[in-house]
Amino acid sequence: MVDLEFDQESEGLAVLTIDRPHARNAISLDTMGQLEKALGAAAGARTLVVRGAGDRAFVSGGDLKELSALRTEEDAAAMAKRMRSICDQLANFPAPVVAALNGHALGGGAEVAVAADIRIAADDIKIAFNQVQLEIMPAWGGAERLAAIVGKGRALLLAGTGTALEAVEAERIGLVDRVIPRASFDEGWRSIARSLARRPAGEIKRVIRGVSPDEAIASFARLWVADAHWRAAERVMNRTAGSRPAAGGAS
Repeated sequence: MVDLEFDQESEGLAVLTIDRPHARNAISLDTMGQLEKALGAAAGARTLVVRGAGDRAFVSGGDLKELSALRTEEDAAAMAKRMRSICDQLANFPAPVVAALNGHALGGGAEVAVAADIRIAADDIKIAFNQVQLEIMPAWGGAERLAAIVGKGRALLLAGTGTALEAVEAERIGLVDRVIPRASFDEGWRSIARSLARRPAGEIKRVIRGVSPDEAIASFARLWVADAHWRAAERVMNRTAGSRPAAGGAS
């Protein structure tokens, strides 16, 4: 099951939850269809969070019990193409996408994680591109995205051996962007996501992904003339004025 909620405390924050406890949040063909619908429904969100339900698994990969019915190269290719398209939609989502790694991200789950812009992990999780344990390889775009994040050599080492990384080690090499203690994890990722949703992070994402200097300047100019900028500027100027010492001196 895939749930999509819109955070009522922060306008523009959408949270997509993969909730399949019986399969450790593994992805089946039906899950793919639900993900496609949820991504369509999230259009317009200022920040999108992808998470797994519970605290054991973010996504544990593809659901082998269901996907084992695929026995031809054609069927395998069609499944991989469909899920890669979903990961591409995550990567190309106009607003920031945060993967909240509430549990282990394994195999295809790690591929979903690297399709996000930002990965926030609980301190007791592991992440592994361990498809090689099944004598296969990442097929949802994860190998290429992993290489873009950690470099080609390190990506080959990780995916080629299936090494599982603790959250702190994943953060050290840049695979995870923030590690939060388990006790405060839910509060932590929501705080970060709400902050992103309240600010023009979508424009910053667009520039980071690559636009011309003129387009970057045009984005800045649009924000500059917007009412939100002037309201914020007024607050800053009022605080600054209030902190100045009073005019005049001692007599």
